[in-house]
Amino acid sequence: MWTVIYIAPTAKIAESIKNRLTQEGFLVKIRPINVTKQQYEILVPSGELEEVQEVLNNILNTHR
Repeated sequence: MWTVIYIAPTAKIAESIKNRLTQEGFLVKIRPINVTKQQYEILVPSGELEEVQEVLNNILNTHR
């Protein structure tokens, strides 16, 4: 089962996060959730949730 770990405000940010997580060895999907607002869900397998959250926090902190 896939779980949403982040909602990205643009396709570019979603792709960037997906690429970084994939480089770390995680399976990642991106799904558009609102065509008018251009938001994207980033999903990972539920079993990897805790590991991915740690990596995602590092990714998001380096983008600020």
